[in-house]
Amino acid sequence: MFVVATAGHVDHGKSTLVKALTGMEPDRWELERRRGLTIDLGFVWTVLPSGREVGFVDVPGHERFLTNMLAGLGPAPAVCFVVAADEGWREQSSDHRDALAALGVDRGLIVVTRTDRASADRIAEVTAQARHELANTGLADAEAVAVSARDGTGLDDLRGALDRMLSALPQPRSGRVRLWVDRAFTVTGSGTVVTGTLEAGALASGERLDLFGRDGRREVTVRGLQSHGRPLDAARPVSRTAVNLRGVAHDAIHRGDALLTPGAWPVTTLVDVCRVGPGMGPRELPEWLTAHIGTVAVPVRVRPLDGDHLRLTLARGLPLQRDDRLALRDPGAGRILGGVRVLDVDPPELVRRGDARRRAGALAGLAQDAAALAEVQRRGAVRRTRLDDLGLETGVVPDGVEAVGEWWVTTRLMHHWQMRLRSAVTELHDRDPLAAGLSYGAARDLLSLPDPALLGAVVDGAGVAARGGLLSLPERRSDLGPAEAGVCALEKRLAADPFAAPEADDLAALGLGVRELAAADRAGRLLRLGDGLVLLPTAPARAMRELARLPQPFTTSQARQALRTSRRVAIPLLENLDARGWTRRIDAGHREVVRPSGRQAAETG
Repeated sequence: MFVVATAGHVDHGKSTLVKALTGMEPDRWELERRRGLTIDLGFVWTVLPSGREVGFVDVPGHERFLTNMLAGLGPAPAVCFVVAADEGWREQSSDHRDALAALGVDRGLIVVTRTDRASADRIAEVTAQARHELANTGLADAEAVAVSARDGTGLDDLRGALDRMLSALPQPRSGRVRLWVDRAFTVTGSGTVVTGTLEAGALASGERLDLFGRDGRREVTVRGLQSHGRPLDAARPVSRTAVNLRGVAHDAIHRGDALLTPGAWPVTTLVDVCRVGPGMGPRELPEWLTAHIGTVAVPVRVRPLDGDHLRLTLARGLPLQRDDRLALRDPGAGRILGGVRVLDVDPPELVRRGDARRRAGALAGLAQDAAALAEVQRRGAVRRTRLDDLGLETGVVPDGVEAVGEWWVTTRLMHHWQMRLRSAVTELHDRDPLAAGLSYGAARDLLSLPDPALLGAVVDGAGVAARGGLLSLPERRSDLGPAEAGVCALEKRLAADPFAAPEADDLAALGLGVRELAAADRAGRLLRLGDGLVLLPTAPARAMRELARLPQPFTTSQARQALRTSRRVAIPLLENLDARGWTRRIDAGHREVVRPSGRQAAETG
């Protein structure tokens, strides 16, 4: 499906034209039909010769209804720009041209109407005039068609031109939904219905959506869908779509509200923009203007950053993204001053002298392919989904950025985290060589990481070892500081008599308490079998060589005698061997050696 809006001066035959094309009356109100003046938006549709189905949004041309006109043009991807052959270009023609240029509508046709009232020379003159007036807009090269809705002349040519124009439209975007509401009403037996132009994404019956408007955000459910009077299971872009909603009354919804994919759209009241369009309007702008996007109009405060860039403060939050186009209107003068393109929907504060000038310079160099990089550089670390929400390109990770799970982190910040972590672990070891290491929690607090999931990548690049939830320096794990002398003496003693574990008095004499023994165990220098009971790490393997020589199964007493040790040492040591799977306990008094696997054989020598 396709959607095309009309544009042009009041009483130039826009409504008559779409009625002739579709056979449907676009003016919905009795007052409009009686006065012959379109006041609000009208919606009709038809099928073109190619089979393409197209809906028309008919907009009012009178200057008093400029806001309604902007609501109709805002969501439309293409336009039929209407100029009457007998009257030619008029004042509201310029208003509508400026609106299209501001909103970035650059696909469409020039339709010269009421040709039954003008000569061939006059038709050619008006066509040339329209081309001249549209020369600096996206419609500069638009195909021109001359028609008379009254006698049907040129209507077939117009249908053909519509087909050609629509065939060249870019494919609509997939992904998240943002449907700007233009009408809300109730239908007996169905309840609340809203309508709008579905520009991107898809809608399905039963789907949950966010309804965002002047009263905030609320969850609603799609009860049913229609397009062009037909029920649908799913609606796809670009199409005029009626959405039957559950969970909200129709009088709680207003034009300018939006149906959104839940959780996918950031809402902002502050945006940085660049001026776009022919001439970009007057250089000096009033402080207060009205911004139009989609079907919504919201007051904004304008802060110039330089001649081409502005900061807009919105009177209320809107779901915006990068590259959105807004039309700026002076509500006092009742005219459109120009258009802007959104560059940043979450800009930094401007607090210091010169910040505005520096910000303008940064925005000037913010090309589309560099926008994501600039955003990551500004924040240091940001979720990729947040960049998507901001409308930034995330297909390729830029140079200078590291992708860590769902996060994009600047290489500079990652290096800073890694250096700070290594310094902290080094300082801890220097201060207390017996410390087990820096805990994960302390590391996260130290670095103020935005997500604990980032710690793994920091650790990997910091040259620290992670063990048991603690971080330490691998090259200094064996350095026991003041306990080094006592551990060395104990190592020599156990090397000579490997199963003669020292008594508590011996350990005290060597200056080895609980902390010192725990540190030596972590460093792989000693093996703790229990409180105050230590051997060398090689003791289990040496014990296995002796036990393997015993008749199988063997008793605890036989093991004690073979190892020439005490029961105080033998029982914990045998339990250690059981835990390793090297021996197996048969009953209360007997064990046997388990035939070693290749790996176990290597460990036991």
